[in-house]
Amino acid sequence: MNQFPTTARVAIIGGGVVGVSTLYHLAKEGWTDCVLLEKNELTAGSTWHAAGNCPNFAPNWAVMNMQRYSLEMYRTLASDVDYPMNYHVTGALRLAHTKERMQEFEQVASQARYQGLQMDICTPDELKTYNPFMETHDLAGGLWDPLDGDIDPAQLTQALAKGARDLGARIERFCPATGISREGSEWIVHTSKGDIRCEKVVNAAGYYAQRVGEWFKPFGGRTVPMVVMSHQYFLTEEIPELAAWTKEQGHKMPMIRDVDSSYYLRQDKNGLNLGPYERNCRAHWITQDDPMPEDFSFQLYPDDLERLEWYIEDAMERVPALGTAGVGRNINGPIPYAPDGLPMIGPMPGVANAFEAHSFTFGIVQGGGAGKVMSEWLIHGETERDMWAVDPRRYTDYADHDYCRSKALETYGHEYAMHFPHHEWSAGRNKKLSPNHQSLLDAGAQMGAYNGWERANWFSMPGDDTSEQSTQTWTRNGPWAARVREEVEAVRDGVGVLDMPGFSRYALTGAMAADWLRGQITGALPKVGRINLGYFTDSRGRIITEVTIIRWGENDFWLMTAAVAQWHDFEFLVGRLPDDGSVKMTDITKDWSTHLVTGPASRDLFAGISDVDLNAGWLTIQDATVAGKPAKLFRISFAGELGWEVHTSFEDSALVYEAIRAAGAIPFGMYALNSMRIEKGYRAWKGDLSTDYTLLESGLDRFLRLDKPQDFPGKKALKNEYQQGRKKGFVTLVLDDCGYDAPYMSTVWKGEEVVGETTSGDWGYRVNKSIALGMVKVEFAEPGAELEVEIYGRRVKAVVQKDMPLWDPENDRIRA
Repeated sequence: MNQFPTTARVAIIGGGVVGVSTLYHLAKEGWTDCVLLEKNELTAGSTWHAAGNCPNFAPNWAVMNMQRYSLEMYRTLASDVDYPMNYHVTGALRLAHTKERMQEFEQVASQARYQGLQMDICTPDELKTYNPFMETHDLAGGLWDPLDGDIDPAQLTQALAKGARDLGARIERFCPATGISREGSEWIVHTSKGDIRCEKVVNAAGYYAQRVGEWFKPFGGRTVPMVVMSHQYFLTEEIPELAAWTKEQGHKMPMIRDVDSSYYLRQDKNGLNLGPYERNCRAHWITQDDPMPEDFSFQLYPDDLERLEWYIEDAMERVPALGTAGVGRNINGPIPYAPDGLPMIGPMPGVANAFEAHSFTFGIVQGGGAGKVMSEWLIHGETERDMWAVDPRRYTDYADHDYCRSKALETYGHEYAMHFPHHEWSAGRNKKLSPNHQSLLDAGAQMGAYNGWERANWFSMPGDDTSEQSTQTWTRNGPWAARVREEVEAVRDGVGVLDMPGFSRYALTGAMAADWLRGQITGALPKVGRINLGYFTDSRGRIITEVTIIRWGENDFWLMTAAVAQWHDFEFLVGRLPDDGSVKMTDITKDWSTHLVTGPASRDLFAGISDVDLNAGWLTIQDATVAGKPAKLFRISFAGELGWEVHTSFEDSALVYEAIRAAGAIPFGMYALNSMRIEKGYRAWKGDLSTDYTLLESGLDRFLRLDKPQDFPGKKALKNEYQQGRKKGFVTLVLDDCGYDAPYMSTVWKGEEVVGETTSGDWGYRVNKSIALGMVKVEFAEPGAELEVEIYGRRVKAVVQKDMPLWDPENDRIRA
């Protein structure tokens, strides 16, 4: 018997499919000095009772990539590691009851084709040819994925385990981790068999991830934002009609997902497996009278089929054969849910050299790709593709227990929901409020949540339809459209004000602050008393983040970034600081709030309520008094008009906002701001700016100084790209108006060739055009090039514009 390992490069806590896949991918990359710890047998948590469904379909671009990788890997895994598996590629149908659902299918199918997957849109009659057992008379159509199917979760996990062991990695079963401690830069994982010292540790503990996460709180961690849900599915007894059809056809019945009714139905042997995601769902282990047991390995909750009655009846109407067989077995097991239903894969917030790979609601299909992504974080400190959608740092301090519980219930009950661009989910709201919150509501504000902060999206007028139903559309022209136009015109012609609490901001100080920052960004620092943008890139020259650099003194800076980037950017920046203490960074986000005051009349407004130097030029900063309160004013505007950002203490924000309103500023919201920023070609973080694109591809050459002496991260790669030429080019596209604007990651075509993708899209109310920003192959990035953007199944003509803003191309208005 091998001796218990006392050291390892990486220790993985949790022996489900994700933890084992991570070990396997590490070993494939040569990191064999790694160990996985499982308190019981492999798969003892959620993995063993998982249904094992394996779709490619995912409305999220990053998650689709992850699932696509998994299924490609699974199709050869048995032979790759010499371990037999039951993997049935049966194909699957998704059913649509409405036009809106068909539009969602069209958009996802387009993204799938971009990734090399074939998904076909079907009429009701065509659906019947794939699966003759179902009724289709009430359907609008559906989608066919020929590569969908199901896999045995236990066999999959054991195959990955065999592959990892064969490569030299270690798995310790029946070896519960009991805690962690730290000595210097080394982690010590305590187990029932002894201690393991390691460089890095991964929390892959499934529905126990929150409990494991508590061990890291003394080292800077937080309570893991997740909830354990009860998920049921049941297996019928044999259905003779299905058995006969299977024998005749030589394959299983394709799976059915009736996503509008919220369940899946698939063949299991010669019976059926029905798995609903019911609205009347239930969370477990969230109250003191329902504590999480110390060990729940290979256990289930009591049956609760009454919750499923409506879904069972609906499924029997869809597939009458379901009603001819009795229930053979019911599975009611724990499944972890993050608030948005997506997993957490990446660095553990607040803790160096600790990582998370947990909260998988679809862990079997995502397990292969998740192991790849996690191994990239561990080995390289960066991932091949941008994975912000599943980054644990997307949740910050607002994600308390109440938020996680209410969001998990909402997300589970709407597992197959369509995420319309103007729809706001109601659970988990009002976690962070501006001092002006009630004033905004009184003015008709329709609110949205941004890193937990409530901001106005648009302002309604009496009689406007503000119902949730009105937002359940992909079209641009909802009740908000006329109001957003009015808000944009108020900014264009006069002066508007946007209350923007929650800007992420950090104070950077220290004797070497300027030298450090100069050696990190791709470009130059602003002079004292001025602002500019700074870009941080990874080893391949891809954009990690964009920050606004405000320079108060020689070594005194503020760094400001997007609200949702708060923990991500702070941890990234702090992780690059020198160890000698010569540079310090402090998160001061909660100390300040912001008002964007912008429009040609903004100078006149400030003349009446402040002592601002109205002659100060664009990109300057100053201390001033506004409405008798101290404020910091930045001559900058994301809306692309003359204006200032007014930064005050959180306590003074309400009085200053009231004075700005009283002086004539019209309130506007985030929808109007997005319309105006896209007319200016301003990039948005994790849409237009991400690690999927290099700085040069993003058209940000003016922020690149390859001749400066500092060897900033990514400089070598960018220099090489500059010499060889970029492969993609950032473009502004003007689209024919079809009533819809281009969603994120819409496919761009030239004839029958896929040439790129959009990164954001909106209607520009000042130029009266539908605009998309995007990336295309460089040979198609020339002004005047005629392309097509695929929007909800329809190809729309798009023309590449000159490399300048569509609105105020010479920036005369913003510099006025």
